[in-house]
Order: sequence, then C-alpha cells, then structure tokens
Amino acid sequence: MDKNWMLLLQYQNQLAKVMETNQTAQKYGLALSERDAELILESHGNVLREQRRIEFGEGIVSKIIYEFCDSDFMNSHNYVETIIRLQEIFYLYKNETMDELNDDELLHFMREQFEEVCFGDLEYLEGTCLNIFSQAVRAGYTGYKAAQGRGIYSEFDEVQRWDRELYLEVLKELC
Repeated sequence: MDKNWMLLLQYQNQLAKVMETNQTAQKYGLALSERDAELILESHGNVLREQRRIEFGEGIVSKIIYEFCDSDFMNSHNYVETIIRLQEIFYLYKNETMDELNDDELLHFMREQFEEVCFGDLEYLEGTCLNIFSQAVRAGYTGYKAAQGRGIYSEFDEVQRWDRELYLEVLKELC
C-alpha cells in the first residue's frame, strides 16, 4: 500500500513539472493538455523499462521540453509525438554512450544536430548523428565535455554537407 502511494505521489509531481513547461512552451505556440502530459509520462515509463533504466528526481521529460520547445521544427501538430520520440532517443543513446555524457551534454548535442544537421528529422538524428557520435564516445572521444555537447559534430561527421559556394561555382560552370 505504501509503495503505491509513493508511486502515485511521484507521478503527480512529474505531471505537475511537465505541465509547468507550458509557461515557457506557450511563448512558442506550444502547450500540453493534461492528457498529453499523461501520454508523455506513460511513454516515459515504458522507455525506462525497455532501456532497463531507473530515474531519480525530476526526470528528463521537462528538460527535453525546455531544450526543444523553441525549435523551428516543433509545432502544435507534432509536439507530443516529437517529445515522446526524443525521450526514446535520449535513453537509447544514454545507453549507447555508456552513460559517459551527463544529461545536459547529450541534450545539447541532440538539440544542435536536430536544428542544424537533421533539420527536424528524428530518424536522421537517431540513425546517423547520434550513432556516429556514440561510436566516437565509445572509442574514447571526450571533446564534448569542454563544449558541453555543443559545436563538436564536425569533428567526427562522416557525411559531406552541402556547400553553397561550391554549388554556385558548379552552377556557373554548367551555364
């Protein structure tokens, strides 16, 4: 009985914290209903079980919302689904990086790639950017520590990016 009461209290605290994120997210045209928050927390519990993780304290859901709510690629139509997917990706790569990164380092890295490399594509974030990054971390890369996960992807990115100047030069040659 006491265990159920404590779990219920913990859940209510998490729900309240997630609902508090609306104060910030509303500035960007985003808001969660109580049902949305419940769906996110239900998914959160499932992800923790699937990834065989436990969490103490506030949890990561609110941090993810605060980190991503001002994204150019978030809107009211994809907000809940994107938050759910981001938490799945977060825990997968906490495991894949063997917990070498703290939560903020991983979130900063995820956000930067989501915006600047993936342009909101969660599949590319998970399957390419974070996969390459986690391989580098497992191989001993530690450059993310000093940078707090920001501005480091180019150090190990294997994909050649589009270059505007090169494009214009080739276009001139073709004309």
